[in-house]
Amino acid sequence: MANVAIPYHVDAALERGLEGRGIAREDALSLMEEAPLAALVQAAGAVRDAFKGNSVSYSRKVFIPLTHLCRDYCGYCTFRADPQSGVPSYMTPDEVLAVAEAGRRAGCKEALFSLGDQPERVFPEAKEFLQTLGFDTTLEYLAAMSELVLLKTGLLPHSNPGLMGEKDLCRLRETNVSVGIMLESASPRLGRPGGAHWKAPDKVPSLRLRTIENAGQLSMAFTTGILIGIGETPEERVDALLAIRSTHEKYGHIQEVIVQPFRVKMDIRMALAPEPSNEDLLRTITVARLILGGKMNIQSPPNLLSEAYPDLLTAGINDWGGVSPVTKDFINPEAAWPQISSLAERTAKAGFVLRERLAIYPEFSSRSDFVSEQLRPYVRKLQGGDGYARGECNPC
Repeated sequence: MANVAIPYHVDAALERGLEGRGIAREDALSLMEEAPLAALVQAAGAVRDAFKGNSVSYSRKVFIPLTHLCRDYCGYCTFRADPQSGVPSYMTPDEVLAVAEAGRRAGCKEALFSLGDQPERVFPEAKEFLQTLGFDTTLEYLAAMSELVLLKTGLLPHSNPGLMGEKDLCRLRETNVSVGIMLESASPRLGRPGGAHWKAPDKVPSLRLRTIENAGQLSMAFTTGILIGIGETPEERVDALLAIRSTHEKYGHIQEVIVQPFRVKMDIRMALAPEPSNEDLLRTITVARLILGGKMNIQSPPNLLSEAYPDLLTAGINDWGGVSPVTKDFINPEAAWPQISSLAERTAKAGFVLRERLAIYPEFSSRSDFVSEQLRPYVRKLQGGDGYARGECNPC
């Protein structure tokens, strides 16, 4: 880095980052605020290459939006909904199974369940639907649907349902190879009136960190990440990434960290808010790589950067996340998934090899403490000898 005209303390921070073991808060703040993007890209890419080689992974998934009902009113969300006349509150078991089976026929191996947070606590319609089927909570219904999909299709469930207590996680652990919750931000400030998390009781950072810790105590492979551009400061981004790292250092269970940019939609409270620039996104990813170190799997969704998504590889990611040949991205419905054949081609053009993984990463699936006894036969059936998907075939 000696040929880059940057302050000594920034250059020193980059050198420490190149070790791939993670950097301190002071270094991270210096890099986020002062380092030239080119120098950050060079350092983050070098760390990724040293620890991950030239493989970039993805999971072929089917997206199952179990319910859009949610008690939170985040300023950026179009996924959530209130009850509407004539609109079913939840997907029925038959509907869930039909979507999962379509995914299985298309070669998917992951069933991603997404849903709103605890709608039965505020909506009588939600409680009525659940009680009709013999459930008290949405998370109980989710566990049953996960089991149904696993047993009937062999797809490996991954659930992203919001806050979960220990009892809920224990129940999901039997049928989910991994679970997730986006930390999004470590800033309680965003919950103030007018903020992105105003009227969103389940977005309190301490509560979400508790869910992440509970999963760690149960040895559950976990996905989390940050959402940038929702009113947080660069310092708050760094603090969120450090909070994720701290939890992982305790339990070793976080299998991937997502850096996701806010995207404007017409029917949201934040419709006039500015989106983070591509440079801002790349800068945040590079600093995330240097904070989290070389061993962590880092992803950023390709469909949220449109045709420029290969640029994300320069910033140090090693995973594209879940990509579906069957269902749209219900969280960002305006952003189409890239065709898997195109994803493979453009990844190769950037100098990398696209590898299909399962909903649980190879380094976690090889450990018996992270895979329940019930799940092991299903994982073995889909997994090749190196932990990636058996018989990989990247083009659609």
